[in-house]
Amino acid sequence: MEKYRKILSKYWGYPAFRELQEEIIFSVAEEKKDTLALMPTGGGKSITFQVPAIAMEGICLVVTPLIALMKDQVENLKKRNIKALMVHSGMTSHEIDITLNNAVFGDYKFLYLSPERLQTEIFRIRMERMNVNLIAVDESHCISQWGYDFRPSYLQIAEIRTIAPDAPVLALTATATPKVVDDIMEKLHFKKPNLLKKSFERTNLIYIVRTTENKPAYLLNILRKEPGSGIVYVRSRGATKEIAQRLQNEGISADFYHAGLSPEMRNSKQDDWQSGRTRIIVATNAFGMGIDKPDVRVVVHTDLPDSVEAYFQEAGRAGRDGKTAYAVLLYNKTDKIKFEQRFRTEFPAIDQIKNVYQSACNYLQIAYGAGKNSSHSFDIASFSRTYKFYPTTVISAFKFLLKENIAELTEEINNPSRLFFTVNRDDLYKIQINNPDIDNFIKGVLRMYTGLFSNFVNIDEAYLAKVMFKTRDEVYKMLVRLNKMKIAEYIPQRRSPMMILHEERLDSPNIRISSENYLWSKNRYTERMNTMLAYSENEMECRSVQLLAYFGEKNAPPCANCDVCRHRNELNITKYEFDSIVEKITSILAQEPSTIENIVKQTEKPDKTIKVIRWLMDNEKISEQKNILKLRT
Repeated sequence: MEKYRKILSKYWGYPAFRELQEEIIFSVAEEKKDTLALMPTGGGKSITFQVPAIAMEGICLVVTPLIALMKDQVENLKKRNIKALMVHSGMTSHEIDITLNNAVFGDYKFLYLSPERLQTEIFRIRMERMNVNLIAVDESHCISQWGYDFRPSYLQIAEIRTIAPDAPVLALTATATPKVVDDIMEKLHFKKPNLLKKSFERTNLIYIVRTTENKPAYLLNILRKEPGSGIVYVRSRGATKEIAQRLQNEGISADFYHAGLSPEMRNSKQDDWQSGRTRIIVATNAFGMGIDKPDVRVVVHTDLPDSVEAYFQEAGRAGRDGKTAYAVLLYNKTDKIKFEQRFRTEFPAIDQIKNVYQSACNYLQIAYGAGKNSSHSFDIASFSRTYKFYPTTVISAFKFLLKENIAELTEEINNPSRLFFTVNRDDLYKIQINNPDIDNFIKGVLRMYTGLFSNFVNIDEAYLAKVMFKTRDEVYKMLVRLNKMKIAEYIPQRRSPMMILHEERLDSPNIRISSENYLWSKNRYTERMNTMLAYSENEMECRSVQLLAYFGEKNAPPCANCDVCRHRNELNITKYEFDSIVEKITSILAQEPSTIENIVKQTEKPDKTIKVIRWLMDNEKISEQKNILKLRT
C-alpha cells in the first residue's frame, strides 16, 4: 500500500488515509474486486478511486449525474497537475469528439461522464480503444428504483462492462438502505457481493427535533446560543433571502444561496461562507455539493426534507472536524399540510406530463421522429410563461419523463466560453503572415492559453480584453471572425439548464408513461415522506438510533445527547426501565382509559411510573380529563 500513500502525499498532501479508504483501494486495485463503498457525507469518497487510478496504467471512467460536481472534480484534478477530461450534455458534438479522442490517445487519467453519454454510439466505439483501469460509479444509489433518486440511464453502466470486462467497478454512495445496497450490486453485475461500509453513527453530532409554532424565533434562539458557522436549509428560493435578511436585522452575519443565482454570485457567497466572512448561509438543497467545511457547528432545517436520506446527507455537513455539532429540525403540525401540497406538485397528471413534453418539443422546434440523443438549452422560466405552466409542474413532469427514459431536464449548466484552433501550427503561422491585422490577437491568445491545438480550452473574454487593452466587444468580434475564417472554433459562454432527448420526438399516443410506474413512484414518495414525518414526531426513541435503524444498523446504543435521550435522562431512568414502563402503560390504556392510581397499582416501580406518565402527558402521548388518562390518537 506504500505506493498509494505516496500518491496521496504527493498530490493531496495528506500523510495517511482516512478510515476505510485504504481498505477500498486495496479491494479494487490489488484484489481487482467489484466493490460497493458506503461512506457518509464528507468521508472522502473521491480519494478511493482517484488514488488507485493514478497508480494503475490506463484511464478511469467516472460516472456521475451531477455536472457541477463533475466540473468541480475535474478542475481540482487539473490544479494538481493530474490530466482529467469530462463529457456531458452541455458540450457540442465536436467538443465531445475531440475529448473522446484525447481519452484514447492523450495519456489522460480520468474521463468523467454523465450517465446519458454511456448509451451513445460515439462513446462506445471510443471506449473499445481505451485502456480502462477502473469504472467508478458515484451516487450509485441512482441505479436502484428503491433509491431516492433513480435514473434509468444508470442501468447502461452494466452494459459498458462488456467492453472493459477486466476493469473492476467501484460503486460509491453516502446513503443506502440494505435493500438499495443489494440492488446496486445486482444492477452493476458484481461478480461477487462485496460491501465495504463505514458506520453511519456520528457520535459528535447531536440530533434535535423541536416542535414549535414560531420557527423564525426558534431559529434565532438557536443561532444565538451556538455562535459557530452554520447552514440553514429551507425549501423555497424566496425564503432564503427573507430569512437571511431577518438574521442580518438581528445582527447575525448571514447570506442566502440558491440555484437561481449566477455562478459568479454563488461562488462568491460560498467563498465568503467557507472563509468565515459570512457566518450563516441560508440555502435550498442546491447548497452542499463539493462543500467540505470542517467547522460547521450547526445545521438547521426549517422545512421537512423529502426523505431520510436527504436529511441525513444535509445534516451530516455539520461537525466534520469531529467536534460537537448540532443538527436541528424545526417541526410543527402544518408540515403535514405542506407535505400534502408538495405531493400534489410532485405528481402532475399523466396527461399533463405528456402536454409538458409536447410543448417543450414545440418550444425547441424539434420535429416528430427527430432529436434522439440531442441536447438543447432550455429556459424554464421563459417556457413556463409561454405555455402557462407552473415551473414546479415542468420540473416534476420531466422527472417522470426521465424515469421512462424519454427526456431529461438537467441542472443549470454554466459553460464558460471555449476556443479550439482547427488548423495546425504551421498553417496558422501562414495565416498570420497573410493577415497581419489578426496576427497580434492570435499571438496574445496563444501566450495566455495552452492546449488550444489539442482540445477546447476555457477562455475569459474580459480577461483577454484587459490584457490586450481592448474592449470585451472587440475581443468577441475578433473571436467570431476567427470562427468564420475556420481558423478556430469559438463557443461563447452559455448558462442554462439542458433538455436532453433520449428518444426521437414521439407523438402523444406513443409517449409511454407507465401508470404502474407512476403509482409505484407515488407510493415510494409517500413512504419516504411518512418515514420523515415519523422521525419528526417520534419522541420515544433516540434520534440516532432511529436514523441508524433506517440504514440497517440495528440495535445501536442510544446517543445520550439528542432531545429524546436528554428528556429521558432528566427522569433519571434507564432506557430499559423507561421502555418497559411505557409498554406497560400503553398496554393498560389500550384496553380502556384509566386513572393514574390504577396504573401505578399495576406496576412494580410507582415513583418511576409517575415520572413516565408525566413525561407522556408533557409530550402529548396521553391525555388527561377529569383524572382519567387515555391514549392520544
